Amino acid sequence: MDGTEVAVRSVETVGTDTIALTLETPPEFDARPGQFVQLAATIDGEEVTRHYTLSSPDVGETFETTVEVDPEGSLSPYLAALEPGETVQVAGPFGDAYYEDEESVVVLAGGPGVGPAVGIGERAQQDGATVTVVYEDADPVHDERLTALADAGAEVVVTDDVSDEEVLELLADARGQTFVYGFADFLDRAMAALDAANVDADDAKTENFGPAPDA
Repeated sequence: MDGTEVAVRSVETVGTDTIALTLETPPEFDARPGQFVQLAATIDGEEVTRHYTLSSPDVGETFETTVEVDPEGSLSPYLAALEPGETVQVAGPFGDAYYEDEESVVVLAGGPGVGPAVGIGERAQQDGATVTVVYEDADPVHDERLTALADAGAEVVVTDDVSDEEVLELLADARGQTFVYGFADFLDRAMAALDAANVDADDAKTENFGPAPDA
């Protein structure tokens, strides 16, 4: 099994069928908010791997991923049941759609894309950057962290439609590097919203999580 074995520090419920999994940081592991890792475990004698995007602002002693738990899934129910001290295998980081100390960030997130959204938002705020987050989800998660971002001065909009007129007006006025994270259907809608708001979608840093589970 590729990767480094690391210990679980905590498993916290952060919304409906969603956990924040905090892991010890492997030696020489250097990742930026917005990158993703491969988590692996042996379940019933078979190796199972999945990719999850970082949702912590940094990777000092620990780092976090946000996991949407599918009861019928191969790995996510196993991760949700882990106890502190148990281990998983970590490989990575991977991906080039990550925060690079931009002075202003605009993050569009759908579903589990909220993980990298809060991680980037918190890191950018720590660096003194201007932060805008648009999060599309009918059942939002990470409420406390989104509220904290807004309380600290970020523009945060939670919506069930990324193409809503309020969102388009916000995007038209926002300035900075645009990031888009989510399943394929959300990326299509988000890129269309950027076009409708006269924002150059070609300059966006995007991470496509693939087809939605029910697609």
